[in-house]
Amino acid sequence: MTGLNRIKVVLVEKKRTGKWLAGELGKSSCTVCKWCSNTAQPDLRTFGQIARLLEVDVKDLLNSTEKRQ
Repeated sequence: MTGLNRIKVVLVEKKRTGKWLAGELGKSSCTVCKWCSNTAQPDLRTFGQIARLLEVDVKDLLNSTEKRQ
């Protein structure tokens, strides 16, 4: 199964680190690492906070569920 979120990709695009994101959210670096590796997912409220911090739409943090032809 493909990862559900694109947090790691967007962090790289925005030249930010997981450590920075953890500090901004008041979360542990371990938690953010799990999100980036798609072994755990943030809740919807946290997705909104991440999107605001990275100045992207929440949709940009998620992989599409549409099948590509």
